Amino acid sequence: MQSETLEPGLRRVTANNPSPMTYTGTQTYIVGEGEVIVIDPGPSEPAHLDAILAALHPAERVAKILVTHSHLDHSPLARPLAEATGAPIFAAGSSDWGKSPVMTALGDGVGGGEGVDAAFSPDEQISEGDVIEGITVLETPGHMANHLSFAWGDALFSGDLVMGWSTSLVSPPDGDMTEFFTSVARLEARTDRIYYPGHGDPVTEPQARCTALIAHRRTREAQILEALRTIGPARAETLARHIYTDVAPALLPAAARNVLAHLIDLHTRARITTPGPIRADSLFHPD
Repeated sequence: MQSETLEPGLRRVTANNPSPMTYTGTQTYIVGEGEVIVIDPGPSEPAHLDAILAALHPAERVAKILVTHSHLDHSPLARPLAEATGAPIFAAGSSDWGKSPVMTALGDGVGGGEGVDAAFSPDEQISEGDVIEGITVLETPGHMANHLSFAWGDALFSGDLVMGWSTSLVSPPDGDMTEFFTSVARLEARTDRIYYPGHGDPVTEPQARCTALIAHRRTREAQILEALRTIGPARAETLARHIYTDVAPALLPAAARNVLAHLIDLHTRARITTPGPIRADSLFHPD
């Protein structure tokens, strides 16, 4: 796909990987002119690498590569792009980096790992407050533990944390609903003019979108608690079928992962209980 100019100093190249989870495809952003920064190179598709390189003007070069998080639709092309351009890769850490103590303690029984780029490793780790060629790093875990957002002037590259077309998948232990709430509330309190997300159109009313996402998640939380009171102790899969009545069957497994993320958050806050260690098939009881 050809690049699109979104505003002065910002181009976008959309990867050809549309799906129910990626919408029209992963958005790769080219920031600046001359010596540019590429944000989220995207999936391992040679055609997308060619499209990124073709989007550069004559005499331009990629100076740095930034990755919001290491899912297979965002990070695998970082290494081929680095090899083609000599640019170093910057990210919070590898795919097993940064999990909260609650997520770390869950162990293997909780499942997860959907779409994780297990091979990803940045050349340089970056963290909260670092500034890279005018781009400020914000740590925004939730969708994934190593998720970053990048502030560029009054714009923000929000990765998969905040998108306009859909809510994000939060699948433990890589995703953490407690941290998701915290990160979205943090962005809600900022004054950014616009978000450029990992998928879909720019978010032109970002604070309102953050407010709506938090309200949506709190509604799901209330539905889960009500379902537990109505049908009694239940597993995440059962609750997803009960609550997500308008979702295509193929998307119910993802819905169940979101429900499990809510259940773990509620359990952490002592709103519900479960006997023994939390697993993907744990039976949760209303408090």
